Amino acid sequence: MNSRERVLAAINHRQPDRLPIDLGGTRQSGIAASTYHRLKQCLGIDSPTRVYDLYQVLAEVERPVMDRFGADVVGLNRPEVAFGICNERWKPWRLFDGTPVEVPGDFLPETEPNGDLILIQNEQPIARMPKDGFYFDRLEVYPGGAHTPIEEVNPPLLSDEVCQHYRLQSQALYQNTDFAIIAPMGPPYELFYGLGTGGFTEWMITLATEPDYVNGLLEKLVDIWLQNLKRFVDAVGDRVQILQFNDDFGTQNAPFISPKMFRELIMPHYQRGLDWIHRNTQMKVFLHCDGAIYPLIESLIEMGVDILNPVQTSAVGMDARRLKDEFGDRLVFWGGSLDCQKTLPFGTPEEVAHEVEEHVRIFSPGGGYVFTSVHNIQAKVPPENVIAMFDTARRCEVVPA
Repeated sequence: MNSRERVLAAINHRQPDRLPIDLGGTRQSGIAASTYHRLKQCLGIDSPTRVYDLYQVLAEVERPVMDRFGADVVGLNRPEVAFGICNERWKPWRLFDGTPVEVPGDFLPETEPNGDLILIQNEQPIARMPKDGFYFDRLEVYPGGAHTPIEEVNPPLLSDEVCQHYRLQSQALYQNTDFAIIAPMGPPYELFYGLGTGGFTEWMITLATEPDYVNGLLEKLVDIWLQNLKRFVDAVGDRVQILQFNDDFGTQNAPFISPKMFRELIMPHYQRGLDWIHRNTQMKVFLHCDGAIYPLIESLIEMGVDILNPVQTSAVGMDARRLKDEFGDRLVFWGGSLDCQKTLPFGTPEEVAHEVEEHVRIFSPGGGYVFTSVHNIQAKVPPENVIAMFDTARRCEVVPA
């Protein structure tokens, strides 16, 4: 099998020839630029490290690194991945820890008197990186948190230029590589968590007290989403295998909202978009959602989710065996590699390998599993542990169902 065939087998619950692997295919399965730079030094790869996601300060994973770890997935992203800044005209820059990187030419952060970095657009601060920090915190208040009148919420449609970018890039990736292609194309905002960025408390109160406003706002956002989906599909045709959307329904210990509220206020709106995808394309639907979301999983499957990421097995109720036994025939698990909050940053390579082996043994039988880190590999993770994680996954034999 080539990479695309391998991933397609897994996401269709068939046994692949080996474990499919994702390293950097999404902005939620990537690697911090500083860790990536040190990883390349360990591997003897000498090339500039580019920060393609300025918000999370994620590195663009290069082909030699993908080949070294057997990666099978590549992302199809907008030209402006974060903050509306186009990834072009690269220039040298240094992270707070001294890591040399390249950043887009229009990335022009200002330094505040206390040493923080701040990004300003239209004379308004939109993001801040604390001094000696590793990524930016958003400062904007989005429509839900700001309680913006529905008639004033008008996110833009995909432009002709962006659609042309998707057309050309999808053609290049499909024809010139054998990677499976995943593309993020969710609503203009995450319909739960994202609408409250910068005003999440206010948004939660609105959810609990103003269902008419919530339903009206989400209906309008999904109307725009459907138009963007149509334009996107017209551009990429059948060259994209997986369509990604993101939302955060879970804390470390429980969902943010009850299953009842989720089913009444959030689920019907997402379902309208996912139904359109399933009716009009062959793409599988990939949801990135962290945390302890076990009580919501049955509803997510009913909503139309085919693939769940990152499968945070360290969160309450997210035991690997329980998830595989209850949902493994109806849901693909994309992640679930090991505890990336404790074992990956603080364990030994041997401890990393042991946990990876256990999780692969549980998740891989019968297909339905793609291996990757549980969310992005963070700054200060030892590169030896990153190597142990992916090398162990490559060595693990695929277990028959």
